[in-house]
Amino acid sequence: MARKRVTSSDVAKRAGVSQATVSMVLNKKYNVSFSKEVVRRVEDAAEELGYELPRRHRQKEEHGEKLLVVISPNLTNPYYVMLLQGIESRATEKGFGIFVCNTQRDLKLEERYLKMMASLKPQGVIYICNPSPCYMSSVEELSKKIPVVVINNQNERLDVDAVELDNAKLGRIMADHLIELGHRHVGYIAPPLTARQKQRSKRVEGFLREFQEAGLGDNVVIKAADEQTDKDMPGIDSEYRIGYDLTKELLREHQELTAVVGLNDMIAFGIMDALYDEKYKVPGDMSVMGCDNTLFARVKKISLTTVEHFVIYKGMDACDIITKKIDSRTKKYTEIEPVSIYHVEYEPKIVVRGTTSYPRSEKRKINKK
Repeated sequence: MARKRVTSSDVAKRAGVSQATVSMVLNKKYNVSFSKEVVRRVEDAAEELGYELPRRHRQKEEHGEKLLVVISPNLTNPYYVMLLQGIESRATEKGFGIFVCNTQRDLKLEERYLKMMASLKPQGVIYICNPSPCYMSSVEELSKKIPVVVINNQNERLDVDAVELDNAKLGRIMADHLIELGHRHVGYIAPPLTARQKQRSKRVEGFLREFQEAGLGDNVVIKAADEQTDKDMPGIDSEYRIGYDLTKELLREHQELTAVVGLNDMIAFGIMDALYDEKYKVPGDMSVMGCDNTLFARVKKISLTTVEHFVIYKGMDACDIITKKIDSRTKKYTEIEPVSIYHVEYEPKIVVRGTTSYPRSEKRKINKK
């Protein structure tokens, strides 16, 4: 007579737990709510009875169940590397592997990667930039099948989970610092300000608005790179070159400036080198600011004033949201699957270092006193 097939109910009875507990433990879905003793009893019972997981569960494990996909616009800016560092550190803790898709801001590449999701079968997807508007519907459709998190500009209306950044607030913080120091004529250097890159425009708008409210809007010179820059293959020094080249233009056209701001730290490094080559002292002759508080900003020889908005933590949060959504879909506490939209945001902070000070005219007034 054929031997009766062992079921999860048999394991549950032997271990003295519920059938649901057996399923979660043997499928490695347990968390801290299961004691080591319970896990041991279930696993020992399954081994003693010769219980095997149904084939569909084994196939799921074999097809990269522990894979997360990260979609990035480039990996030449330390900002995106920091986000990836946060994601990877948390993913490793949770037992996930990472597959990075670098779109290089190319629409065709982004479309190609989105189409690959069906064959990659990841458990979740993290966009570390705003998805291109033309693919937003595809991203929202994907989020109905697997968890999708976007690290995005707060002002974008997305029906997916998001770790948000208020770029306008970053711009305002940068402007407030310079206004408080007494700067009245300021240059702002940015990458291309296109419709696809709204987060950049928001940062510039926030900066300009603060100067306008102080009655100094006409004294701010915005200089953005040509749109073609985003279409070219990004190099390791692309944003540095934007800062360097556009600063040279600014200095030829506007001798009244007392501060130059970069949209991010990489641009600010280019600004500083251009000023050095033109024999300007920083901050004696010209103050410089960046944004993102990347590693090189902290180097003592650079000591860049910048804005900290906790980039690595955002990467960790994005990964945490993915695992929470996975848990909510696999651990059935109710008959109806919960629908939740997570939005996380950090309060940015100014980091004042050695590249900003009072403008020349204000220093003379202070010295006279």
